[in-house]
Amino acid sequence: MRVTVIGCSGSMPGPASPASCYLVQTESQGRTWSIALDLGNGSTGPLRAFIDPIDLDAVVLSHLHPDHCLDVCSLYVALNYTPGRSRDSRMPLYAPAGAPDRLARAYGVEQPESLESHYEFATLVSREAFTVGPFTITPVPVFHPVEAYGLRVEAGGVVLAYTGDTDLCPELTELCADADLVLADCAFVDGRDEASGVHMSGSKAARAALDAGARRLMLTHIPAWNDPEVCRAQAAALWPGEVEIAEPLATYRLP
Repeated sequence: MRVTVIGCSGSMPGPASPASCYLVQTESQGRTWSIALDLGNGSTGPLRAFIDPIDLDAVVLSHLHPDHCLDVCSLYVALNYTPGRSRDSRMPLYAPAGAPDRLARAYGVEQPESLESHYEFATLVSREAFTVGPFTITPVPVFHPVEAYGLRVEAGGVVLAYTGDTDLCPELTELCADADLVLADCAFVDGRDEASGVHMSGSKAARAALDAGARRLMLTHIPAWNDPEVCRAQAAALWPGEVEIAEPLATYRLP
C-alpha cells in the first residue's frame, strides 16, 4: 500500500498545501486500485499530478466540513465536462448521511443542483466495513462537532488509520489498533487550544497511537497558523519513535 498526501493543511488550504486529501493505492488483480480519502478544497488540482481524478475507484469522505469535501464539486466538473473522457459507471462516493443534499447545496447557485448523475452515493454506517477492490474500509465514529468518522483502510495485511478530524476519544484505540501508520489530526496546540470535541494536539495524537499499539505516527491537518515543529515536539514528548509530519505531494509506502 502507498499513501500520497495530496493535501494536509488544516481547516483551509495553506500556502503550500490544499486542504485534506489522501490518495491510497495498492496493486491487485493485475492493476492499480486508487481511492481518495477526503477531497478538501483545492485538492483536485494537485491530485492530477498522480492520477486523473476520473480514474479513481472511489472517494470516501470522513465528514462534511468544506475542508474535507468541497472538491467533490470540482471532481464533478471533471466527470461531467472533460472532453473525450467518461466512466462506464458513476463514481462511488461514501460519506456520512446527508451528503447528496449537502453537496448539491455546495454546487448549486440559485438552488441546490444534484450531483447524482455522476456520483453513486453510499452512506457510511458506523463500524460497517465495505470493500473497494482489495481495500476493506471501516468507518469508526470519532469526536467532532458534526457526524465524523475515522477511516481504517486495510489491504494485503497492511493497515492505515486515518483519524479525520477528532478530539481524543476511546474509539481511536479501535480505529488505530496495530496500524502500520496513523494519520492523525493535529490542528490544536497544547496550552493554546482548550475547546473539547474538535481536534487533537500532538500529545493527544501520540497518546491515541500509543494506546492502540500503532507502529508509525504521522501528524496531519496542521493549519497554516501552527508551527509544525511545535506540534512535533508535543507529540515527541510521548511517542517513543520518530514523529513524522505529513508533507504535501509526498508518497509513503506501507509497511
